[in-house]
Amino acid sequence: MMGLIPFFFALKSCNFHILFNYGIIIVKSKKVGVTRMLENKDIREVIPHRYPFLMIDRVLEIDDNKKAVGIKNISANEPYFQGHFPDNPIVPGVLIVEAMAQLGGITVMHGKKNNDMIGLFTGINKCKFKRVVKPGDQLKIEVEILSSKLNLVKAKGIATVDGELAAEAEISFMLVEKN
Repeated sequence: MMGLIPFFFALKSCNFHILFNYGIIIVKSKKVGVTRMLENKDIREVIPHRYPFLMIDRVLEIDDNKKAVGIKNISANEPYFQGHFPDNPIVPGVLIVEAMAQLGGITVMHGKKNNDMIGLFTGINKCKFKRVVKPGDQLKIEVEILSSKLNLVKAKGIATVDGELAAEAEISFMLVEKN
């Protein structure tokens, strides 16, 4: 009877080590700039927004100040539902874009000593709304920083619910000192 013959070899790519050992695949990330999971208190240390205008509940991942993934859990108790619209509550599209901007600010300011800076919108382009967002939905926001020169930042954001595109936009904002 032939025993199990152990085998092992490694395949290296730019971002991952892939190890094969006894037929088991093990993937180890080599990315050093990836930060996982920022909770609400961590987010409040990075950006100045507070309830009811803090539009990011959790950051799932930040990749080296270039992109990030965050979530906003949509509760029936959100204050804007009192007027938008009481019998048919829908998240205002501008607040979805605001969530993209807040995540963009978190992306570029996380890990830096920018506590004296605040991000101010300078533009919104190519903005499209594709799906209604309602109470009970979990909005997943993804932002990729396209450019960051001096204090001017341009980013592309998408927001999805259950994998379905809800909104997308290219946003720009400027980091200025708080006064």
